[in-house]
Amino acid sequence: MTIRNLVIRDAVESDLPAIVAIFNEAVANGYSTAQTTPVTVESRIPWFRSHSPKRPFWVAEVDGKVAAWFSFQDFHDRSGYHITAEVSVYLTAAHQGHGLGKRLLEQAIAGAPKLGLRNLVGLVQAHNEHSVKLFTRAGFAEWGRLPKVAEMNGIERDLVIFGRRVP
Repeated sequence: MTIRNLVIRDAVESDLPAIVAIFNEAVANGYSTAQTTPVTVESRIPWFRSHSPKRPFWVAEVDGKVAAWFSFQDFHDRSGYHITAEVSVYLTAAHQGHGLGKRLLEQAIAGAPKLGLRNLVGLVQAHNEHSVKLFTRAGFAEWGRLPKVAEMNGIERDLVIFGRRVP
């Protein structure tokens, strides 16, 4: 699949049904997130509204339909961590493996200095090979590993903390 007619833009609240559908697809696949039950649009409104120009939220549209989303969020609420943001990227299964996640991470890396960021951090389930490859290929390194901190489908899972300094 070639990515044609790609538009990456700031998300708006009316995108929430598509954002939640993509997230719930990840919940159902059992390896992309430690969330084990689906979420609702209503439950995600406060989370969505917590984003700001300094911590933007983007959607990627392919042929006019939301195919992925990307968010920056505070790494920690203590003020000294203002130079670091956690990043999340979620794609529909149909759009995985075609470079869309890479494009979103590249845009985030390029835009991070304008947001006052010097570090980007991604929290990835260690068994999620697609995300491990995505972050590694985007120049992130393993900055830490939390062994067996999640349980999903009766299996304890490690969490890998990927990090990258930005120019």
